[in-house]
Amino acid sequence: MTNFTKHGSTATVNAKKGFRIHFLIFILVTPIIWLVWYLTDTTYPWPLWSTPAWAIGVLFHYLGAFVFNKSKNN
Repeated sequence: MTNFTKHGSTATVNAKKGFRIHFLIFILVTPIIWLVWYLTDTTYPWPLWSTPAWAIGVLFHYLGAFVFNKSKNN
């Protein structure tokens, strides 16, 4: 078990790791969603709703993990 001396260090590491996992899943699943759309019914582009919505979620996850993190890295 790793023991950090600074408070919040593990929370920062976990937030960054969580974002990386979220981004990886987004990158891997988005083409699959578009492939399902292409192979089933191309009359209405329904992935145009889910892809940008999920991308906004990934963007906010990035901002929360890297930009607006509450821990002080001194």
